[in-house]
Amino acid sequence: MKKIITIGREYGAGGRTVGNIVADKLGIAFYDRDLIIKTAEELSYLTAEDVRIWDERVPVNAGLMQSLFDPMNKSLGEQLWKAQVDAIRKIADKESCVIVGRNAGFILREFDHLLNVFIYADKEWRIRHMVEITPGADRNSVTACMNDIDKRRHAYAKMYTGVDSINIASYDLTINTGKLGFDKAAELIVNAAEKI
Repeated sequence: MKKIITIGREYGAGGRTVGNIVADKLGIAFYDRDLIIKTAEELSYLTAEDVRIWDERVPVNAGLMQSLFDPMNKSLGEQLWKAQVDAIRKIADKESCVIVGRNAGFILREFDHLLNVFIYADKEWRIRHMVEITPGADRNSVTACMNDIDKRRHAYAKMYTGVDSINIASYDLTINTGKLGFDKAAELIVNAAEKI
């Protein structure tokens, strides 16, 4: 039976790491940044680099004037959102998988056999973790980056889904990796996935 696991995450909490472990344990496909390429394939006039620039961000004024004067012409942000939705749905229709980020839990909310997970950790733990794994990073730069990325992800989710990305009611399972670690988090997800 097909299983779809989506993982929302805070920056630095290890969502990608946990997702990789889960996919390996279950022997299923793993999607994260490679969805950028699949999104670009949906929009043949954009390259993967074009899509990467706007990944999980709200394009400020991107195509705003165009969409104001011609409502049939969608802004770049709307086009990217639709292409991402199409890419994620095609993947979920085709195979069991783990999808990290990209609002996949919202996009696939009506799918059967879906487990929607949120990975988080205390801010101090996330800062320490990112400083440890990022060569040459210092506490101030990591903190600034973390604040920026979390803010952009929340704004993006709110704009395109209307849902606060950290609303726990949106998830089946929330896990604090700062307390449990990556392996235990993955074990909990695998156990929960066996029940869907």
